[in-house]
Amino acid sequence: MNYNTKTLDSDRCKRVRSILVSQPEKANGTSPYDNLTNNYNIKIDFIPFIEVEGVPELTLRKEEKLNLSNFTSVIFTSKNAIDNFFRVANEMRFDPKGFKYFCQFEVLANYLQIYIDYKKRNVFIGKKTIQDMAGYLKKHSKEKFLLPSSDILNSTTVDCLNKLGINWTRSCMYKTVSSDLSNLKDVSYDMLVFFSPLGIKSLFDNFPEFKQNDTRIAVYGSSTLEAVERRGLICDIKAPTVESTSMIMNIEKYVELSNKK
Repeated sequence: MNYNTKTLDSDRCKRVRSILVSQPEKANGTSPYDNLTNNYNIKIDFIPFIEVEGVPELTLRKEEKLNLSNFTSVIFTSKNAIDNFFRVANEMRFDPKGFKYFCQFEVLANYLQIYIDYKKRNVFIGKKTIQDMAGYLKKHSKEKFLLPSSDILNSTTVDCLNKLGINWTRSCMYKTVSSDLSNLKDVSYDMLVFFSPLGIKSLFDNFPEFKQNDTRIAVYGSSTLEAVERRGLICDIKAPTVESTSMIMNIEKYVELSNKK
């Protein structure tokens, strides 16, 4: 796969010596970015630009009138949703014994085993998207579904559940907020890597006067790209592309060119 040199800005394609990835490093210590470090002697730091805050149980009782005993099933779309559902259940001293669990994809079902004894008759698993669970949700349409979510909920999820005509309720159990990045005030990187619009928001929440100058920006996803462009920034590397869905592969191809000089 060749990097698209036709759209590459030669004036900005300068040597990359340092990269800041706006996500935490993988817990197992291995990273797909290791090749960049080993092959190009690039310093790579991993600092999450966003973090999750759980909404207190008392707030959910008062503002949402949340009563877990009113539900019989839960729909999970993320690990954060699983963590915060069981956190709230514990704070409310509620045992969700007998609940049915609908997981958007298999990774979530495996993660669920941290909290429950895995019984296939109680766990239903989609392949990837919320639409993949439509058959299961329709089959169990008499259930009263709870959807734990963050303060930001994908409209696709809402539309899908509404079209199914099932009895479902959203509970905003956690919020995504900007991390405190004040320790980066006097630090600069040749490249910043973003995976969501919230990462861009955090950048400007922390550094309202941020100027891009020669800093290269790599983004994953169309919504992240839109957030970059709305701020008047230049996107130097994007993923997915026709040639590759991998962010790290596209960064490597860029570095192959930039660090030749």
